[in-house]
Amino acid sequence: MSKNLLLIFTRNPELGKAKTRLAKTVGDVTALEIYKFLLQKTKEVSSKVTADKAVYYSVKVRENDIWDSNIFQKHQQEGEDLGLRMLNAFKDGFDSGYNKVMIIGSDLYDLTPENIEKAFEKLDTNDVVIGPAEDGGYYLLGMNSLQEKVFKNKNWGSETVRKDTLEDLQDKKVFLLEELNDVDVFEDIEHHPAFQQFIHR
Repeated sequence: MSKNLLLIFTRNPELGKAKTRLAKTVGDVTALEIYKFLLQKTKEVSSKVTADKAVYYSVKVRENDIWDSNIFQKHQQEGEDLGLRMLNAFKDGFDSGYNKVMIIGSDLYDLTPENIEKAFEKLDTNDVVIGPAEDGGYYLLGMNSLQEKVFKNKNWGSETVRKDTLEDLQDKKVFLLEELNDVDVFEDIEHHPAFQQFIHR
């Protein structure tokens, strides 16, 4: 067993429930296709990372999907809001004996294995690593001991999440990775070469 654990939060890919803000422009069917494309990309990127990996499903754990259970532990997200669901996943990781636990979502096309490896490395000399997203949130959060307060009292999905998180960590050593953009609305993919296949048909 590795001492590093990578958590991957996913939504079950269902029509009408995936990428709802994006769907307002491209429609439900295309939004679902784009989300499945992002899931596939997240799987490829995370497969190359040297750490144990756990997928946390939003609704129901699926067998026989793209996540090979020989590589990915599978769990159900537990909690009333995103913060509590993340907190419970981090707790599971530390309780299982991991020294470093890190979470990513599944809607970031530009994330690379190198980003994630670098983040694990930075936890040797920092308490927390954050990958800032352009929308004011974060695409990656890693820590080498549980920092409970970062998961509480946040307006999840708003542009203040990262700022509020950094305020919680004023007495900790925090490393910020490069800023990347996750895919939430049409403007996020409009000019991105990888997504033109979905836009121009």
